[in-house]
Amino acid sequence: MNDLIERLKGGLIVSCQAYPGEPLRHPETMAQMARACELGGAVAIRCQGLSDIAAIKGRVEVPVIGLWKEGHEGVYITPTLRHARACVAAGADVVAIDATALPRPDGRTFEQTVRDLRATEETLIMADCADIEDIRRGVAAGCDLVSTTLSHHAAAIDCGMADGPDLELLRQATQEFPGFPVVCEGRVHTPADARAAIDAGAWAVVVGTAITHPTSVTSWFAKAMEQGR
Repeated sequence: MNDLIERLKGGLIVSCQAYPGEPLRHPETMAQMARACELGGAVAIRCQGLSDIAAIKGRVEVPVIGLWKEGHEGVYITPTLRHARACVAAGADVVAIDATALPRPDGRTFEQTVRDLRATEETLIMADCADIEDIRRGVAAGCDLVSTTLSHHAAAIDCGMADGPDLELLRQATQEFPGFPVVCEGRVHTPADARAAIDAGAWAVVVGTAITHPTSVTSWFAKAMEQGR
């Protein structure tokens, strides 16, 4: 198994992302955030956008999982082969790609995107999945890791926080593909959530909002304090 993937096992991957209009939207700010997370024990950083990938790659020593989001609907996580190649050129050690069967802007399928990326670039590939079919697709296509990134099950809302990661999908995936690197991502809001994901078989756990998005975290506290007024 690739040494980089082995280094991720049992570890915390921190997602450092901010978007246009947000106060922290600057590559240097994201790079500083990523370095702080590395010092705190992150085994890898997940980030989006070419400027952020390049800035973070120059600041941290842990692996960088890069993606390029474009749009808000359909396939928007590294939607085309061009986006994937650009992430590699920017410095990503791993490229995250939407693994759903939805149509892509360049007309390629997910499988074709993975194949064509492999043909020209030396990179690891993470399949961002919504359900078990996507995970099966990612494994069959030869991806190095699969992730529950796009899973959205019906969630109870408490103070603006969803009810935690999709452990059901995680367990199904790890049982169907024992030993394969299945990463848990999405709605991991507490250390207990992260521990539960590891106990459910996750290879590694991605935490974003709860660590690197202070606006959301502040809103959780504010909403909790407003209850009962």
